[in-house]
Amino acid sequence: MSIDLDIALAAELDPIVDVAASLDLNPENIIPFGWTKAKVPIDVLDAAAQNATPGKLILVTAMSPTPAGEGKTTTSIGLTDGLNELAKTNPEIGRAVLALREPSMGPVFGMKGGAAGGGYAQVVPMEDINLHFTGDFAAIAAANNLAATMLDNHIHHGNELDVDPRRIHIRRVVDLNDRALRNVTIGLGGLNGGVPREDHFDIVVASEVMAVFCLATSVADLKERLGRIVVAHSRDRKPITVSDIGAAGALTALLRDALAPNLVQTLEHTPAFIHGGPFANIAHGCNSLLATKAALALGDWVVTEAGFGADLGAEKFLDIKCRAAGIWPSAVVVVATLRALKYHGGVEVADVQTPNTEAVLEGMSNLVHHCTNLRDIFGLTPVVCVNRFPSDTDEEMAAALDHLHGLGIAAVESTHWADGGTGAVPLAEAVVEAAENAGDGDAAQRARYSYELDAPLEDKIRTIAQRIYGAADVDIPAKVRRKLKQFADEGYGDLPICVAKTQYSLSTDPTLRGAPTGHIIAVRDVRLSAGAGFVVVIAGDIMTMPGLPKEPSALKIDVTEDGDITGLF
Repeated sequence: MSIDLDIALAAELDPIVDVAASLDLNPENIIPFGWTKAKVPIDVLDAAAQNATPGKLILVTAMSPTPAGEGKTTTSIGLTDGLNELAKTNPEIGRAVLALREPSMGPVFGMKGGAAGGGYAQVVPMEDINLHFTGDFAAIAAANNLAATMLDNHIHHGNELDVDPRRIHIRRVVDLNDRALRNVTIGLGGLNGGVPREDHFDIVVASEVMAVFCLATSVADLKERLGRIVVAHSRDRKPITVSDIGAAGALTALLRDALAPNLVQTLEHTPAFIHGGPFANIAHGCNSLLATKAALALGDWVVTEAGFGADLGAEKFLDIKCRAAGIWPSAVVVVATLRALKYHGGVEVADVQTPNTEAVLEGMSNLVHHCTNLRDIFGLTPVVCVNRFPSDTDEEMAAALDHLHGLGIAAVESTHWADGGTGAVPLAEAVVEAAENAGDGDAAQRARYSYELDAPLEDKIRTIAQRIYGAADVDIPAKVRRKLKQFADEGYGDLPICVAKTQYSLSTDPTLRGAPTGHIIAVRDVRLSAGAGFVVVIAGDIMTMPGLPKEPSALKIDVTEDGDITGLF
């Protein structure tokens, strides 16, 4: 059994009604899923929002991730516990609440093995959160696949809308990594088997329904967004939507109950909303907007996370989610590790635990690039959290912190994995100071985006590539330009951009470490997400249906005779 799972199973959880009570929610305000999980109805959250001043929003992002892992979710949890630990001696700080994505079972059984934090900075019940949780992802998969089924059924029964089978955009989904389903043929079996055509599968977290789910603000908004999803084009190139095939109401019915955010707790009983989970290198990579707003209404401090490095996660959080929601962070934490710095300094993964102060400083280019973007482009104050690992030396840590301090960047060492909230108190203190310096002005007035929405789609893509990634230019083939023109002609030219690229580099080449400049961002395809409200730009070799590695984490996951799950980490 893993250390993380050992710690989680040994924890004594508060009843979920007590966790809710810490947020001033009565038992009748929640819908329990057993003793340790609950959903909070949207009308309860709306009422809370009307009677509360929104808390301060803290975004947790990171330097470009490495195969060694940096612990961004662990840091988000540790920081929230650290803020509450700090409030024990400084009550005026108020209470902190956590808002995170739900893990996808694809990575759980694939490479990651779990995504509920680690050590003494975890959200619990860890096994439930990593597996089926409250069934949200199953509902999202069912809604997506119902839309695909109803489209095929429309074609089978006469095709009144004249759907072009060669221009069908919606894909079926499953919440597992399955490369065999990337390209399939459906409709076989004669007249009663449907209309034969080529089809494709994505993983649930890459579906537009997931993106819609995470940006919806109400049931009515959810239905309207679902109805706008463009599922296909007709033979005369007219867009065909979910509303056109009459599926918006049914999809909303499947998602109605799932739309209420899920409430759980950390190991230190801090309330945590965990809801939704679009991929960050494919979609916008943030928990649901409803979960964020729930935490803002019920907490004085809200810690939330954007996926992968700041070039992918933070940029999309700010340019897409914050723009849509009218919210803006008071400060941003950039997670780094000495291991990651060494990796971006040229050290191979197998050697990142070997002391190497020179490589630590060499890899600073990547971390500083992200911090500079957040400060100079978005106007945010970055606080670097150097997440301490057992192999780290004091000499390396001192060199890293001194280098950052010399650049005027706030940076602290944090030991939340080993020490829980107390290990994150220095980080919490630095975050409070950064947030207080940012002021309490209106979020919309403080917001600074990396591009303007009224710019042409191609210009927005180029701006992200040059300003955020440090690229020289973008390479957009003629066929992709034609699709961008089509999107603009159909009225979607003012949508924000959601770039899908490798998370391991600022470029589209995952082997290019550090902070490369002068590279070209090759755009392979673009997809319209009209319901979610953005255009997805696929750059480089990105797959929307991952495969399993040679030795997937599923090989280590088992159940004992007593019914205890083992192998999750």
